[in-house]
Amino acid sequence: MMRGPSGFLLCLLLLVATCRREVVAQEVQPDPKMSCANWMGGVPGHPGHNGLPGRDGKDGIEGPKGERGFPGTPGQPGLPGSPGPMGVPGAPGLTGPKGDHAFVHRSAFSVGLTERAPYPNVPIRFSKIFYNEQSHYDASTGKFLCNIPGTYYFAYNLMVYLEDVKVSLYKNGKAAIITYDQFQKNNADQASGSILLHLNSGDEVWLQVYGDGDNNGIYADNVNDSTFTGFLLYPDMDDH
Repeated sequence: MMRGPSGFLLCLLLLVATCRREVVAQEVQPDPKMSCANWMGGVPGHPGHNGLPGRDGKDGIEGPKGERGFPGTPGQPGLPGSPGPMGVPGAPGLTGPKGDHAFVHRSAFSVGLTERAPYPNVPIRFSKIFYNEQSHYDASTGKFLCNIPGTYYFAYNLMVYLEDVKVSLYKNGKAAIITYDQFQKNNADQASGSILLHLNSGDEVWLQVYGDGDNNGIYADNVNDSTFTGFLLYPDMDDH
């Protein structure tokens, strides 16, 4: 062991070096609250995961009004509305011009008997003309000839004297109705009948004593008439 000044100097240096190491050691002690990177130089680690999204921010201040856009396409028509209330009636219109008279089809006759005892089985010729403006009844044959198709009314009223009467109204040679009246002695009587018939153009209608002539007590004179009448009720619309 060294003695003297040299030994003392050596001891002093060792003491100083020891104290310095303690000071340095105290200075480099890591802080438990700090990360390892501040005191330990290791390899950098991998990046961490993304954090959770933050909360939406507050609405910003309303910006200025934009320019007007282009018009849109028209929409579909709406449903019809309910009818409105009835309006006030208007004023009457002006009177129109007078129209043409509607054409009326006419066909009629009314005739009387002049012969006292007509022949049986042939048309009775009523030669006393009361009305025959259209000349559809032929006094020479005793027949009515249809010129206008339609519905007709025929009637007869015959004086009965001295004998019974059996008379028939014929259409185209076929009896349509038959009337019989029994003569009462010393008393004049009447035999009558009527019928509606549909006729076509060219059809014929007449009166005729029915049978063999035993019932032909039809009578007429200056004061007693036996008459035969017919007229058109209405024409067929398909033809007129």
